[in-house]
Amino acid sequence: MRTALVVTGLVLATLLTGCTDEPDPAAPVGPAEPGVLRVLAGSELTDMQPVLDEAAKATGIKVKFTFTGTLEGAEALANGEVDGKYDAVWFSSNRYPAGIPDAAKRLGNQVKIMSSPVVLGLSTSSAKRLGWADKRVGWGEIAEQAGRKAFSYGMTDPSASNSGFSALVGVASALAGAGNAVDAGQITAVTPQLKSFFGAQALSAGSSGWLSEAYQRRATGQDPGAQVDGLINYESVLLSMNAAGNLPEPLTVVYPSDGVVTADYPLTLLTDAGDDARDAHQRLSDHLRTADVQRKIMETTHRRPVVPGVELASAFAVRDLVELPFPAARDSVDALLSAYFNQIRRPSRTLYVLDTSGSMAGDRIESLRSALVRLTGADDSLTGRFRQFRSREEVTMLPFNTAPGAPRTFTIPEGDPRAGLAEIKAFAEGLREGGGTAIYDSLSRAYEVMGPLVAADPDRFTSIVLMTDGENSNGSGLAEFQASYRSVPESVRQVPVFTVLFGEGSSAELGIVAAMTGGKVFDARNGELGKVFQEIRGYQ
Repeated sequence: MRTALVVTGLVLATLLTGCTDEPDPAAPVGPAEPGVLRVLAGSELTDMQPVLDEAAKATGIKVKFTFTGTLEGAEALANGEVDGKYDAVWFSSNRYPAGIPDAAKRLGNQVKIMSSPVVLGLSTSSAKRLGWADKRVGWGEIAEQAGRKAFSYGMTDPSASNSGFSALVGVASALAGAGNAVDAGQITAVTPQLKSFFGAQALSAGSSGWLSEAYQRRATGQDPGAQVDGLINYESVLLSMNAAGNLPEPLTVVYPSDGVVTADYPLTLLTDAGDDARDAHQRLSDHLRTADVQRKIMETTHRRPVVPGVELASAFAVRDLVELPFPAARDSVDALLSAYFNQIRRPSRTLYVLDTSGSMAGDRIESLRSALVRLTGADDSLTGRFRQFRSREEVTMLPFNTAPGAPRTFTIPEGDPRAGLAEIKAFAEGLREGGGTAIYDSLSRAYEVMGPLVAADPDRFTSIVLMTDGENSNGSGLAEFQASYRSVPESVRQVPVFTVLFGEGSSAELGIVAAMTGGKVFDARNGELGKVFQEIRGYQ
């Protein structure tokens, strides 16, 4: 029987904003039409809507956004999936797609609209404790203190978000200290320092927006996750958080003295855009670069103006920043990402609670098998290569139907992960459907399984993924799970649950589970389950 629920305003807000149903960049967004610019963009540009609404009144140009991640966007460009579907792209930076020949050839006229460096924001008390509130420090000192666990921070996954990608490039380039873009040899040389630096990372996310929201929820005690001392994020995000006034104490922005990587937000026309789109791009770009609009962008989004003569607001504490070199070759970038996931960052631990009930028969169980197999290396796309299970990772599978099944844990060996990946692939291909749906008995069992794993090795990014295509029909209900959850040891209670809506899964109940555990809801009801599983990897 389904548990009766009273959904509070807080949880309802989570359900409305927390579900992920990101459009496929390859999907059609409508035909070209005069006065409309179809733009594939980074999700952080949602905050530009008030500026663009005013721009539409002034210029007659309306922007129709489709949002995507950095690597997904670069891959869509390279594969030609944007051809004829979009008129322009608007990412925080074109550096990554510019390094891929098949993507670069589709980038036309590029007009920088605003900028924001990727920096470190620390709670005021943490910055004072470290002595960084009133002085500039370099990445080396930041890495040294991070290695001592003198502070903790959150950062986005560099394969999912440009802010994390820029932070990784910036700290690696600064620590290499060669004065030019970091290469594969230098990455190896600075790996020990990078491991120290990323050893203090305590929170990961697939987007800058969710990262800042998670930090705020933890700082205010709204979710059970351990508080972190700060964030590596865009300066604009950190200043926006301070301006909103919802933090227990403001963030002090730390500008590394040896340099940063800055997002310059080029509104970029695609080479196959038609004449109407070219005219719209020109008119909109010219308007956005006028002095008054540049000031409006600065006030609205806390990004820096790029037009000379527009004075910076007082909130921008450091005016002149050193720009660190960015690797132009894709091989260097890929080597850095591979080192980050397989050697540098803290390894992950994920427990998958997987619905194998009778309603999963047919295409649904096949979708589940395929989604898991893709994570073992079957997907060799640009995004697939960096979203698969990684060296040193610990993966537990807990299938369930009428009751929770037997959990099985796999550890991916460092160096040569093939044997571990093959075991997970064989397990996934052997999943069979049948029986009822005991969601909450199985989720409770997941926390029981997590207990000894966390105790034996607490220094991992740990999460639970709950995927179900139906409502609870066997065993305990949501209320019983909520009661038992309160008695879970704190170290295990801090493990977030990322819930996946699939089939007829209850969005209300799964939203409550995600909210109470500090997780997030992902929606696979109208898209590929495999892509959703890959997206979740940015949060693990």
